[in-house]
Amino acid sequence: MEDRAASTARTMWTLFEPVHAVAYFAPEALATYEDAGLRGFWRGYFACRAAPLGPVGPEPVAAAFFSFAPAMVARALPDVWQLTAPERALEIRRAGTVAALRRLLTGHEREAERAAEALVPRAAGLDTAGRVLAAAHASLDFPDQPLDRLWHAATLLREHRGDGHVAALVAAGLDGCEALALRAGTDIPRAELQPYRGWTDQEWEEARLHLTERGLLLPDGTASRNGRELLRAVESATDRAAERPWRALTPDAVRELTTLLTPVSRACATALRFPNPIGLPNPSGQ
Repeated sequence: MEDRAASTARTMWTLFEPVHAVAYFAPEALATYEDAGLRGFWRGYFACRAAPLGPVGPEPVAAAFFSFAPAMVARALPDVWQLTAPERALEIRRAGTVAALRRLLTGHEREAERAAEALVPRAAGLDTAGRVLAAAHASLDFPDQPLDRLWHAATLLREHRGDGHVAALVAAGLDGCEALALRAGTDIPRAELQPYRGWTDQEWEEARLHLTERGLLLPDGTASRNGRELLRAVESATDRAAERPWRALTPDAVRELTTLLTPVSRACATALRFPNPIGLPNPSGQ
């Protein structure tokens, strides 16, 4: 049962993550942030993702987001709160996201509405002990509008899984930069990770040195067998930590939810690029 639930958790992540990511990559969302004075991609990203935490400084956000260089986070926070309060950032995020989903899911409105109602019970009442971002988002009310409900449910599940992933990485003895450098040694190019997370070349090389000393990277920067096994263990632990919302689903319910989410996910994925820093596979399989 638990193995099936963990496998379901991974499958569902590949389907709901594109829905969540629309808030940060779709042009409608980006335009809404710009119009609100959050100039540049990262001001909007940090303000809107961190807004449920309140007007916090960079330290707790760097800790919760994990893979971002603290110096990068500090360039956005706490200054963004002088441009927009967290409550306003949440309103901006909602408006831009719903506008994007309305366009992306044209022709899939019925699937989106049914997917929202199927995800809400999975996202409501999540266990959030030790999961700061999930808990912060869980403190927000569920919206009434179907597309808004779909995004909110997907985001709760995404941050719940993300918090568990951070815990797995910490337990594996990896810091933010090391986690990225190890992943760059497997399947995601360094160019898709380092610049988008703000680590300097010196910090990156120090991380690679630490990983090489641990036998996780080879001298050429590719992951060793031990490094690949460690990453697989991290992903397995992440799946196990994310399985609880899916345990009650029967195989038929999993198939039905997958059928509902697949066209929705593929439509939302057109707002993303592949490969990407998220490590998300293309739900279209291309």
